[in-house]
Amino acid sequence: MSRSANDRDLPPAWLPRRELLRSAGAGFGMLGLAGLLQDEGRAADFADAPLAPRPSHMPARAKHVIWLFINGGPSHVDTFDHKPALAAHAGEPLPGFDKNTGFFAGAVGGLMPSPFAFQRHGASGAWVSSLFPRLARHVDKMAFIKSCWTDSNNHAPALLKINTGIARMGYPCTGSWVTYGLGSENRDLPGFVVMYDTKGRGLPKGYATNWSAGFLPGVFQGTGIDTAGTPIPNLARDASLTDAQQRAQFSLAARLNGRHRATTGDDAALQARIESFELAYRMQMAAPEALDLASETKETHDLYGLDDSTCGHFAKQCLIARRLVERGVRFIQIYSGGEENQRSWDGHSDILGNHSGFAAETDRPIAALLEDLARRGLLDETLVIWGGEFGRLPIAQKGDKPGRDHNPHAFTVWMAGGGARGGVTHGATDEFGFKAAEDRVSVNDLHATILHLLGMDHKRLTYRFNGRDFRLTDVAGTVVAPVVG
Repeated sequence: MSRSANDRDLPPAWLPRRELLRSAGAGFGMLGLAGLLQDEGRAADFADAPLAPRPSHMPARAKHVIWLFINGGPSHVDTFDHKPALAAHAGEPLPGFDKNTGFFAGAVGGLMPSPFAFQRHGASGAWVSSLFPRLARHVDKMAFIKSCWTDSNNHAPALLKINTGIARMGYPCTGSWVTYGLGSENRDLPGFVVMYDTKGRGLPKGYATNWSAGFLPGVFQGTGIDTAGTPIPNLARDASLTDAQQRAQFSLAARLNGRHRATTGDDAALQARIESFELAYRMQMAAPEALDLASETKETHDLYGLDDSTCGHFAKQCLIARRLVERGVRFIQIYSGGEENQRSWDGHSDILGNHSGFAAETDRPIAALLEDLARRGLLDETLVIWGGEFGRLPIAQKGDKPGRDHNPHAFTVWMAGGGARGGVTHGATDEFGFKAAEDRVSVNDLHATILHLLGMDHKRLTYRFNGRDFRLTDVAGTVVAPVVG
C-alpha cells in the first residue's frame, strides 16, 4: 500500500486518518452489512411465521383493537340508554313481560327508574349517566350502538356468544380470528393479549374458553397476563442457564421436533407448541420492557390514576394496553369484574352500589386511555370497544336493595377510534329499554363491523375444519354502516 511523501517518515504503527478510514471502511461496512443481513434473515423467518403480518381484504381503518369487556352485563338503562318513562311508570308491571326472560323468575318487580342522573354531553348531545363523569367528556369520539341483542340469558353461553359468535364451546374467539386474518406487527410479543380482574374476583364465567383459538391453530389463542403478580408465569430464564445454553436447548428441541414431524406428518398441536416455545424465548426480553411502567411520566401516571387505590389496578391494565398497541400487538382484551354477581357488573342486588363501585374503577382509566391514544396519534388506528355480554331488565329484581336481572333483548356497546364514527348513535330500544326496537344489531353484526374496520370481509375470513368453511359470523352478519366513519 503506497503512502504520500509526507507520510513516509511516520512510525510503521501509525496510519494517516484518511488511509485508516479507507482501509478500515470495508471492515465497518461489513459489520453493518452483517447486521442488515441478520435482520433480513429474522424478517424472512417472521414472514413465514403464523403471526407474520398479512394484508387485509380492503383498506383498513383500524390496525389494533382494545376491547374493554364490561363483564357481568352492565345495565344499559343505568349507563348510556336514558329512559325517562321508567320514572313516569315506576312500580308498574312491564306490559307483556315473560317472567322467565331473566334468571330469577320469582323475584320479578315493577319498572324501576335509574338511581343515576342522566345528562347530555358533547356537541352530539349524547346521554350519559352520572356513573361516568370523565368518560362523558369523550362522547364525541364514540359511536353508540343502543340496539344490540343476544340469544342467551345466562352468563357462560352469552360470554361465548359475544366472544366467539357461537353460544357453545369449541369455537375461536374474535381476537383469534383477527390475529389469524392479519397476524401481528411484533414478532417478540403475543398478537393477542388478555388481562383479567386482579382484585381477587376470579375469571369471567367460562374462563379461558373466552379467549380460546378453538379449532384454529393454538398460536392464535389469547395470552393471559396477570398484572397484579407475575405477569406471565415461567417466562424468566432459569438462573442456572446462560442465554447461549438456553438457545442450544431450543435448537436441540427444534431438531428433534423436526425429525418427529418428518416421520409423522404435520401436527398442528405440536407446531403450536414449538412456536409457543420460540415466542416465549423472544418474550423474555420484550415482555418485561412492555409491561414496565416506570418509564412513563408522572403526568401519565396521574392521568390514568395508577396511584388511586380505587382504580389503580384497571388503570395499570389500560396503560399497558396503550404500550402494547405502540409495540404492534394486534388485539387486547381487558375484563372489568370477575366471575359473577357482586364480583362483576352482575347487579342482581343493589344496582346502585354494584354499578357505582365498578364505574369508579373504570371511568378514569378508560377516559385516560382515550385521551392518551388521541394525543399520541394512536386513536385513529386503534378501535376501542366497550360492552358486556348482555344488558339488564328495566324492572326491579326484588330484594333488600333492588337490582336488575339479565336481559338478552337489549344492551349498549360503544366504539371509539379505529374508523368508528364519533358522535353518532345507532338504533334504539323501546320506551322502557326492554327490547331493541329500531335498527336491531345482532352479535354477528357487531363482529362483521369490527372485522370491516380492520379491513376484513367477514364472509371471506374463513377456516376449513371438519369439511366445512367456518367464519366468525357463522352464516349471518351485516356491517353496521352508520357507525363506520
